[in-house]
Amino acid sequence: MGSGANWRRVVPQFQKSYQVLTYDQRGHGWSFKPEKGYAPEDYSLDLKLILDELNWSKISLIGHSMGGRNALHFAQKYPQRLEALVIEDIGPQGNLAAMEKTIQMVEEVPVPFASKLEAKKYFDGEFTRAHSHILAQYFYTNIESRADGTADWRFSKNAILSSLRLGHFQPRWDAVRDLTVPTLFIRGERSQDLPKDEFLKVLALKNPHVRGVEVPNAGHWVHFDNPDGFITVVSEFLTFALRADKT
Repeated sequence: MGSGANWRRVVPQFQKSYQVLTYDQRGHGWSFKPEKGYAPEDYSLDLKLILDELNWSKISLIGHSMGGRNALHFAQKYPQRLEALVIEDIGPQGNLAAMEKTIQMVEEVPVPFASKLEAKKYFDGEFTRAHSHILAQYFYTNIESRADGTADWRFSKNAILSSLRLGHFQPRWDAVRDLTVPTLFIRGERSQDLPKDEFLKVLALKNPHVRGVEVPNAGHWVHFDNPDGFITVVSEFLTFALRADKT
């Protein structure tokens, strides 16, 4: 349910040293919303076509949550296009319990609302009591007003549900084993979406290109919960990775 706008707090820091592209994946934000095509393979091809259009031969790629699963597949499919890879708070196993919980939360939201104000009342009240204020804020940012005055999801609901099911259906340990570019797995200290044992199992594969960092004072949304910590670990990793790529 994220979009390029979710990176606004950290992008300015990286723009001091890098040319940065953020974009809305298909079905999200302002991008087109087809009825199908929401597997990691589809998202990966979209990114390849974007890079081809921009004439960018190699990039450092950062993906959070579902975006991290898509980034992992991109690295497996198009390793020649990457200089470095950062996967934020998602593992290769596929967290079916987290997927079902998110699907349930999306399904229970009573869209369309009579107005944007009614939507805010719902998320500030009933939704916050059932879940959390942070989740309520996150969901509410994905509600937009329509021409008739009602308010509905900004994204394609079908896209989100399909992405969750297809993205978590298949374990992708082979993709981690196959990584040939410097890769950083980031876990939020309080994360329930990337369990500690799965994070340690990633590192136990002993792929020499893979390292991991646990960021304190953060849950699943590491770059939101602790933006300074996130910026520090990513900046240090990219400095290391890009220097190593040139030696």
